[in-house]
Amino acid sequence: MNVKVAVIQAASVIMDGKATIKKAIDLTMQAAEKGAKVVVFPEAFIPAYPRGLSFGTKIGSRSMEGRKDWLRYVENSIVVPSEATDQLGEAAKNAGVYLVIGVIERDGEVSGGTLYCSVLFFGPDGTLLGKHRKLKPTASERIVWGEGDGSTLPVFDTPYGKMGALICWENYMPLARAAMYAKGVQIYIAPTADSRKLWQSTIRHIAAEGRCFVLSCNQYVTKEMYPKDLACYEELSSSPEEMCSGGSAIVGPLGEYVAEPVYGREDILIADLDLKEIGLSQFDFDVMGHYSRPDLFQLTVNEEKKEIVKWKA
Repeated sequence: MNVKVAVIQAASVIMDGKATIKKAIDLTMQAAEKGAKVVVFPEAFIPAYPRGLSFGTKIGSRSMEGRKDWLRYVENSIVVPSEATDQLGEAAKNAGVYLVIGVIERDGEVSGGTLYCSVLFFGPDGTLLGKHRKLKPTASERIVWGEGDGSTLPVFDTPYGKMGALICWENYMPLARAAMYAKGVQIYIAPTADSRKLWQSTIRHIAAEGRCFVLSCNQYVTKEMYPKDLACYEELSSSPEEMCSGGSAIVGPLGEYVAEPVYGREDILIADLDLKEIGLSQFDFDVMGHYSRPDLFQLTVNEEKKEIVKWKA
């Protein structure tokens, strides 16, 4: 079984959810025209990964200017499901692709509330298959994003193998990776905001460890792309002109590149994946099979949705 995939390295229309959805739809169609059947977008693509912003926070204080930027971020995030997800689903249907896209998810219809860094999965019939919420935001990301739980750790059966995702540095959580391997992931989506060269070692290790294809997708962002009317725009004064250099790549199940990392521009990476390579790679290593030791090591995963209130009849 072969499948052509597309990893889209592009920037959000920062802090503009509607415009970013339109850009995502246009790029999805471009990828489909190149023959892709799986299309992947970066972490937090809609409406932005707020790199360089603190939202006016210091330990022990928050500013009103930061609250204004926060509200703008909230109002441009998306509810799941909603008209925004309907538009993305329609794009997947029109393109005939599996669409995997990083979004900032607003939990509920209210104007404020908790945000989550999520990945949405759409089928080629336009169906919203499900979502994954980032389990552990990294460092200052915890100012703006809540934590997901075990109820959003899906791996989906597709004609091209089992597909799932972990976001950015939760890929450094070995037990989270083990859970994905145990679910049989074969097309491992790794949306990220990490453009360091070290990240390349990470995705190559995951591919070799999990004996899976890894599709790593990052944005290419410059300071010029930020709206000048942000309340805390001056926070960007010390930031470099190139805020995120990219580094999107596709790696095969022996840890070798199928598509080399791209830096310094927006681009669409296209690759043909041969799923037989997974079987070939498992001859000498199968992380959940003959190379496991369940008599010594076991992992317990709690997939229950966590609720702060439980009502009893």
